[in-house]
Amino acid sequence: QVQLVESGGGLVQPGGSLKVSCVASGRAFGTYAMGWFRQAPGKEREVVAAIRWNIGTTSYTDSVKGRFTISRNNAESTVYLQMSSLKPEDTAVYYCAAKDMRLRAGVPTSQYDYWGQGTQVTVSS
Repeated sequence: QVQLVESGGGLVQPGGSLKVSCVASGRAFGTYAMGWFRQAPGKEREVVAAIRWNIGTTSYTDSVKGRFTISRNNAESTVYLQMSSLKPEDTAVYYCAAKDMRLRAGVPTSQYDYWGQGTQVTVSS
């Protein structure tokens, strides 16, 4: 059973930085893609960033390019999202997700199979 547990959310001022983490367990994740999604009140959930666990290829939505960095630590089975230059519009619940890519290429931005419970990120002065 795949389990994804996020942590690290909180309140940060505009322009500040925050790093959220996702500990993954229950499988060998070498063939997986891992994604960070977010959902703000009244809005649909959107992909923020994604990474292929084995080769490290990444993908970002345009609104976070140059500000957010997704990474993974294989030894700790953890995926990170480092967020910098945060804006009030980054306020949302951030979710970690996993998708078994098997032999498929690319970095998916939808149709993930497993989800964490989410962690709240609030950007406000």
